[in-house]
Amino acid sequence: MKVEKKVIARLSKCYSIAPLRDRGKDCILVAAEKTERCLLFDRKGKLLDTVWEEPGGAMSMVQVPGKDGQFLATHKFYSPNDSADAEIVTVSHKENGDWEVRTLVKLPHVHRFDIVKRNGRNYLIACTLKSGHKFKDDWSMPGKVYAAALPEDLSGFDGEHPLKLQVIRENMLKNHGYYRVTENDTDTCLISADSGVFRFFPPADVNGAWETEQLLNTPSSDAVLVDFDGDGEMELAVLSPFHGDQIRIYKKTEKGFEKVYEYEKPADFTHAIYGGNLGGKPVLIVGHRKAERNLIVFWWDEAKGYCWKLIDRDCGSANVFHYVDGEKDILISANRETDEIAMYTLEW
Repeated sequence: MKVEKKVIARLSKCYSIAPLRDRGKDCILVAAEKTERCLLFDRKGKLLDTVWEEPGGAMSMVQVPGKDGQFLATHKFYSPNDSADAEIVTVSHKENGDWEVRTLVKLPHVHRFDIVKRNGRNYLIACTLKSGHKFKDDWSMPGKVYAAALPEDLSGFDGEHPLKLQVIRENMLKNHGYYRVTENDTDTCLISADSGVFRFFPPADVNGAWETEQLLNTPSSDAVLVDFDGDGEMELAVLSPFHGDQIRIYKKTEKGFEKVYEYEKPADFTHAIYGGNLGGKPVLIVGHRKAERNLIVFWWDEAKGYCWKLIDRDCGSANVFHYVDGEKDILISANRETDEIAMYTLEW
């Protein structure tokens, strides 16, 4: 694999990445975990704008479907021990060029969230890492999963008039991982916690209930579903345990998901994850934030089985985002541990 790296900006504790359609152009958002900025780039890596200077604490960002220049973001989640004031905000690019930030809902310890669609209806799903704490590193109050039908117009919501959420699952200890998996034209939500990996299905209609399926009962930090071997059945790639050092792949059998591969080296503090196509090949990309702090790509070879290769060393990626620009595969990585926003051009 040929890898070309370009550092497109430096941002202290850069963390969250998301695509944004803004002013009719495809762009990339990158925001920081600590009290820092959110930056907007074009897909060539050119810095276009600063969306906010603070407060930061942005764990997740998601475009509002069909709304040019509008997205939701987490604010004020600075760490598991400093996230009691966390909230989800609505961010809108105004005609005069300013960015308006308004509270959508205050949700202490909200870490991951997404907007998913089923049968033409948008739903917000939000995951809290915990529900409170009494002291540092207190995990006695497990997190939850919340949801709501997302209105078309979000202009009426603010700190005094928040979006109402309902709890759809409780007792989610160390509720860290989230990945959207679209199958049969339906968005589903892969959520990872100490109790395992769960798949959430949005309601078939606005009055229906969310459905939940447990795929694995192994303590997990993040997971994704990808059909690596091309047999029509998706394998489950899992980072475990919470902020752990194990990278494993499970194959679905009559007994459930069973482990078929484990990365032979410890990858301390696994965090960044991408599952999808790279140059037409199904891959898993993982970044870990301690020790060697590598960024690694995994794939299936019919003759050799699962293979891997380093994309970068000593970078400490927190999150990655993949897209195709023309015929080039591009990976944007928030290399949190080195404060660099990096663009990787990848070729097999």
